Amino acid sequence: MLYLLFPTTNFMKYFSAKSLLFSILIFTVISCSSDDSYIPIADDSVDISPVILDLETVPYPQLSDYNFFEGAIKNMDPVFGVLPYELGTSLFTDYAKKKRFLWMPENSSAEFDGSENILDFPTGTVLIKSFYYENVLPAHESKIIETRLMIKKETEWIFANYVWNEQQDAAVLDMSGQNIPISWNENGETRNVNYRIPSAAECMVCHKKNDVAYPIGPKPQNLNIEFSYDDVEQNQLQKLIDAGYLTNFPENLEETIKWDDASADYESRARAYLDINCAHCHSTGGHCDYVAIRLNLDELDLYNVGVCMEPISHFDGGPFVINAGNADASEMYLRMSTNAPDAMMPIMGRSVVHEEGVQLIKNWINAMESNCE
Repeated sequence: MLYLLFPTTNFMKYFSAKSLLFSILIFTVISCSSDDSYIPIADDSVDISPVILDLETVPYPQLSDYNFFEGAIKNMDPVFGVLPYELGTSLFTDYAKKKRFLWMPENSSAEFDGSENILDFPTGTVLIKSFYYENVLPAHESKIIETRLMIKKETEWIFANYVWNEQQDAAVLDMSGQNIPISWNENGETRNVNYRIPSAAECMVCHKKNDVAYPIGPKPQNLNIEFSYDDVEQNQLQKLIDAGYLTNFPENLEETIKWDDASADYESRARAYLDINCAHCHSTGGHCDYVAIRLNLDELDLYNVGVCMEPISHFDGGPFVINAGNADASEMYLRMSTNAPDAMMPIMGRSVVHEEGVQLIKNWINAMESNCE
C-alpha cells in the first residue's frame, strides 16, 4: 500500500516557490515489505508562479496575457504567487470598490524603508488594482470597470490601464482616458457617477514625486492589518514575509486608523483620510508641491497641515485652509465639498463628492479649538 504526503492546494496557494524550495515535503513511499524500510522518492515538482512577465515587452495588449488569474478572469481568482491585499484606509474613487493584488518575480522581495514610505519593491513587481461596482443597473450585477497595473522596471514604474468589455471576459490596454457612466443601487438608493478612467498623463499627476512615477497606497503602516487568506485571518505584512515577498518589518509598527472607524477620534481618522487621498499631491516633490500645506500622516505641525494657514487663493471666502472650529469657513472643507472644476479638491480621481469623507473632515475641523485670528 502506498501513501503520498503532499501539501494541499489551499496551503500552497499563497506561498512563493522560493519558500517552498526550503520547505517542500519529500514524497515518501511506505512499503509493506518484510524489513519495513522507507524508500525516499525524489520529486521534481515545485510550484512556480505561472505569471508571464517580460519587462522588455510589457505592457501587454490584454490583461489575460499576464496570466494573473485562473478560471474565468472576471472572478479575479489569483494564480499561485499573486497575493491579494487591502489597505487600512483606501483612496476614494467615486464609490468604486477595489480588489488589489501584488506579484514579484521568483527569488526577489521588498525591503522595509520606514512606516511612512512605500515598500522598496524589487524590479519586476506588479501592483494590480481592479475597480468595480456591485448592483449595477439595470441587471443588478457586479461590473468591473478597469484594472490598473503599476509595473516596476529597472529604472522606473510604468502604468498600464485595462478597460473591461461588457461581457466581462476581457480587458484591453487603453491609456487614452475615457468616461464611463455608471448607475447602481446601494441600500435601496440609485446612485450615478461619470466614472473616469485616467489617461497616462492623468496617472502621472497623482503618482509622481519629483517627476518620477511611484505607487501611493502600499505603505507598511497602511498594510499592517489583518486580511482573510482562505478564511484564515493573518497580518498582511507577516503574510508577505511568509510568501517570501518581504524581508522584515519592525515590531510594534503602528497601523493607519481606518477613516470610517467610528470608535476612533476625529483627528486620527481625518489625518488617515488626508494621507491617502491628498498627501501624494500635497507633499515635497508632489504635483501640488508649490502649495505650503503637507498632508502626510507623519507631519506633526498642524500649521503645515493647514490649521490657521492662509491659502494662496481664496475660494468662497475661506480665510484659512483650515479655520479651526469653523469648517464652513475653511478652504479645505469648501473645496472638498464642491464639484466645480476650478475649485474642487482633489483635482481629479472623482466626479462626485465623497459625502461621508467630507463629513468626517467637517467634524474634525469643528471639533478643534477656535484659535485662528
